[in-house]
Amino acid sequence: MNVTLTVNGTLLSHDVEPRLLLVHFLREHLALTGTHVGCESSFCGACTVLMNGKAVKSCTILTVQAIGSTITTIEGVGSTETLHPLQEGFREMHGLQCGYCTPGMILSAIDLLQENKNPSEAEIRASLEGNLCRCTGYHNIVRAIQYGAAKLQGLPPPASLFEEAGR
Repeated sequence: MNVTLTVNGTLLSHDVEPRLLLVHFLREHLALTGTHVGCESSFCGACTVLMNGKAVKSCTILTVQAIGSTITTIEGVGSTETLHPLQEGFREMHGLQCGYCTPGMILSAIDLLQENKNPSEAEIRASLEGNLCRCTGYHNIVRAIQYGAAKLQGLPPPASLFEEAGR
């Protein structure tokens, strides 16, 4: 079946099996391996992408369901030269260790910050309930999102974030 969709700003058309999951289309057909395959049951969030601006678990969506959609993967966020403010936040606030969950966390946070530019710690934690991290304990992930939220508003990150980090 032919699918046409926009991925990271590029309009694409591909023939795919009707049962191909979006996560496998992104990884295997487009070599966008930042979208990770974790649990394959939508529990872990490693496969999170933005579909028409909203965070979705790509392991639960057939590629044919995405026809006409705009998909953003972690490869479409920032660049090596210029990190997205959330990517910068994850780096500066030590919001990652192994990095496996990080793309999904960042894309979920982008969705949150589109709706709520200055979320509380509780709101950030609630928005990440569908994304699992087995390394960090979430404290630094929350700080990374607070850092990114400030930067996206053109504000300096709160000094308290650095104080907590002992800097």
